[in-house]
Amino acid sequence: MKKHLLLVSIFLFQFSCGEYQKVLKSSDADYKYQKAIEYYEKADFARAMPLFRELTNMLRATKKSEEVMYYLAYCHYNNADFITSSYLFKNYIKTFPNGSHVEECMYMAAYCVYLESPSHSLDATYTQKAIGELQQFLNKYPKSSKSEKSEQLISELHNKLAFKAFENAKQYYITEYYKSAIIALNNLLIDYPGNSYREEAHFLILKSSYELAVNSISSKVEERLQNTLDAYLVFNDNYPKSKFIRQAQKIEEQTKQSLNNLNN
Repeated sequence: MKKHLLLVSIFLFQFSCGEYQKVLKSSDADYKYQKAIEYYEKADFARAMPLFRELTNMLRATKKSEEVMYYLAYCHYNNADFITSSYLFKNYIKTFPNGSHVEECMYMAAYCVYLESPSHSLDATYTQKAIGELQQFLNKYPKSSKSEKSEQLISELHNKLAFKAFENAKQYYITEYYKSAIIALNNLLIDYPGNSYREEAHFLILKSSYELAVNSISSKVEERLQNTLDAYLVFNDNYPKSKFIRQAQKIEEQTKQSLNNLNN
């Protein structure tokens, strides 16, 4: 029985390969288009893709050329070739500005760039590019069925950039470059006002301010201790129930004691 099934499988495979070779060699564009659609609908993108690629020339300037470019872009997308698929979706929009898939292709072009956005620790070029393209889509189609999803993706990408900025700023604190840490953390709060790391960023500003003050030359100690108290007031006003509040209060006490010692 198993041997019989194996023979049947081999026969079907050989027949399938023979049929596909026949399609490849055919000069009938309509037949090729029909078979390409069949392969695509069966999710056989490896076979559909070469056919659609060939059909871009065979059906150029015909009514079917729009659909050929549309399907070719999706073949690359379904094969996880997101850079090429993004290019092809954009090429569809450029070639058919009044086409029936323009809105969808604009979203998919941006979404493919989003899928290429790497981990926060790597280069942020694709992350920033995806934000820009998704925002362009929202600006053009604010009432699209994809508008909510686009907003979610933009928020996710902003948070990824914010985390990268936060980790870089935190590294300054860890390596005891306190002045640089304060600058970088304040830039984080300005550049990404809605980020998820605001509370810890404010706390690290407080800690960095204190460490900078107590490690300063004598002429700058008092001014920097005052800056530390200001940082504490900002933190306490915004996060009175923070998990860092006890540490923050201890820093405030130490700062006030240091100021008292200076005055005495």
